[in-house]
Amino acid sequence: MTRTTLLALLFTACTAVLHAQSPAFTLDDTLRGSITPQRAWFDLTYYDLQVRVNPADSSISGSNTIQYRVLEPYDLMQVDLQPPLVIEKVEQDGRTLDFEKKGANAYFVHLEKPQVKGASNKILVTYAGKPQVAKNAPWDGGFSWSTDGDDKPFVATSCQGLGASVWWPCKDHMYDEPDSQKIAITVPAGLMDVSNGRLRRVTTNSDGTSTFEWFVTNPINNYGINVNIANYAHFSDVYKGEKGGLTLDYYVLPANLEKAQKQFQQVKPMLQAFEHWFGPYPFYEDGYKLVEVPYLGMEHQSSVTYGNNYMNGYLGRDLSETGWGLKWDFIIIHESGHEWFANNITYRDVADMWVHESFTNYSENLFIEYHHGKEAGAAYVIGCRKLIQNKRPIIGVYGVNREGSGDMYYKGGNMLHTMRQVVNDDKLWRDILRGLNQEFYHQTVDGAQIEAYMIEKSGKKLDKIFDQYLRDTRIPELEVKLEKGLLSYRWTNCVPGFDMPVQATLTKDKYSWIRPTTEWQTVKCALKKVAQFKVDADFYVEVRVLAD
Repeated sequence: MTRTTLLALLFTACTAVLHAQSPAFTLDDTLRGSITPQRAWFDLTYYDLQVRVNPADSSISGSNTIQYRVLEPYDLMQVDLQPPLVIEKVEQDGRTLDFEKKGANAYFVHLEKPQVKGASNKILVTYAGKPQVAKNAPWDGGFSWSTDGDDKPFVATSCQGLGASVWWPCKDHMYDEPDSQKIAITVPAGLMDVSNGRLRRVTTNSDGTSTFEWFVTNPINNYGINVNIANYAHFSDVYKGEKGGLTLDYYVLPANLEKAQKQFQQVKPMLQAFEHWFGPYPFYEDGYKLVEVPYLGMEHQSSVTYGNNYMNGYLGRDLSETGWGLKWDFIIIHESGHEWFANNITYRDVADMWVHESFTNYSENLFIEYHHGKEAGAAYVIGCRKLIQNKRPIIGVYGVNREGSGDMYYKGGNMLHTMRQVVNDDKLWRDILRGLNQEFYHQTVDGAQIEAYMIEKSGKKLDKIFDQYLRDTRIPELEVKLEKGLLSYRWTNCVPGFDMPVQATLTKDKYSWIRPTTEWQTVKCALKKVAQFKVDADFYVEVRVLAD
C-alpha cells in the first residue's frame, strides 16, 4: 500500500466518522455521485440540446445529442434523467438501442457499435414528460412555472446539487464537461428564451412557436445550463476589460426595465473589482448576461439569473450588519463572482463545493475592499461570522453527491480572510487568486488541488489551517495566561499539529507576530493584565484566558 493510498483511506475513514449521523447512502446516491464504469470510459465533447417547453401544461419534450470521445472500449453508457421525465428512445448511427433503468435516475444504454479507443461518436436521446417542479428554487430546484404581472408565462430552471438531469438527459456528474454546447429552446409565440452563450438565430415555426438557438463556445458545467422564458425586455452595454470589449446583455420583465437600467449599473464596478482580484472574466467569447427570473438567483455560466427585487443587500438585508452589505446588490455581486469560482474553476465532486462557495463568499468582501477600502472589506467578512454554525464540516462525503455544511459560505470566507493574514503579503495574495484562475482555467478540480496550489505558491504552512476550518467543526482557541511579565500561550480546541501564527498584543494596543503550537510557549510581555491580551480580529479564532 502506497503512502498516498494509506492517507486516502485514513481521510475516508475520518470523513465517515464525521458524517456518522448522515442518512445511509443508497444505490441512487452512488450512481449519481460517483464516476461509475459506465461513465469513466468516455469523455464528453459536445451536447446538442433541443427542448420544446409548453407552459400551458408544464410539460417539456426534446432530445439531446451526446457527442463523446472513447477513452477505453466499453459497451454500456450511463445517461441520467430524473423522473417524472422518461427517456423514450436512444439511437446511434440511425439504429435504435436497448437501454435499462438502474435505480431512480440512471439509464444504462447498450451500445452495439464497437467503441474504439480514440474514436469520436455520438448518441441521440429523445425524452419527454412533466419535469420536477422546483419546491424552493434555487436551493430545491427544477422548473419554476410562474407568470408575470400581465399573466404571461415566466419560467426558469435551476438545478445545482439536484442535478441537470432533473430537466434534460446528460452525463450528470461534475467531473466531465463538454467542450461546447448548443441549446435550442422552443417556446410559444410572444415569449423568448434566454440561455447560455450567444444567441445564434431565432426561428419562427409554423405551429405558432419560436425556437431560440444559443451556443456556448467554452466548457460548461451541466448545472450551469439554464432556460429562462418570459416576455423579456432587452438592453445592452459593453465593458472594456482586461481582454477587450465584453458584451453585457440584460433581460428583464418590461415593467422592471427602468429599475433594471439603474440597478444593473453595478455590473461594471463588479467586473472591475473581480478582474483586479481574479483575472479576466473567463468567458469573453460567450459574453455576460443578467437575466430576471421568478426566484432569487443563480450562477448559470454567462447567463447569471437575478431575482433580488432590484434592491441592495440580500433581499434588502445586510448579512454582516455593518452597513457595508447595503451598498451593493448581493445577487449581482455574489452570483457573478461564481463566474470565476464555480464556472471557470469547477468542483469535480460536490463534496468540494467549498471551492465554489468559500471563494465566492470571500469575493464579496474583496469587492467592498476594492471600492471602499481594506478596513471596510474586513469589517464585512468579520461581521458575517455570527452566521457560522460549526455543526458539520465544510467538506462533504465523496462519491455520493453529498455536499458539506452551509458553513462553506461564511466560515469558508473567513478561512480565506484568515489565510490572507498568514500570507502577510497582499501582492502575493492577489497573485495567488489570479493564479488559481490561470492554473485551473476552464477545469474541474478536486479541493485538494486548490489546497496544494495555495500552499505551494504562498510558501506558508497552510495545510493545518485547511484541516481546521474545512474538516473540523471547532474554532481554534488560543489559551493564554500571564505570570510575572511572562505570557504563556498554546493552541487548543484544534486539529493535531495546528500551528497557525497570529498577530497579538504583547504590549497594549500594538500587534506583534506570535507562532503558537499545541505546546506551551512563553514570551516576555509588557501587559499588566491578561485581559489586555487580544488577537487581531482578522483571524477567525477565539482566546481563552486562564488566569492573571
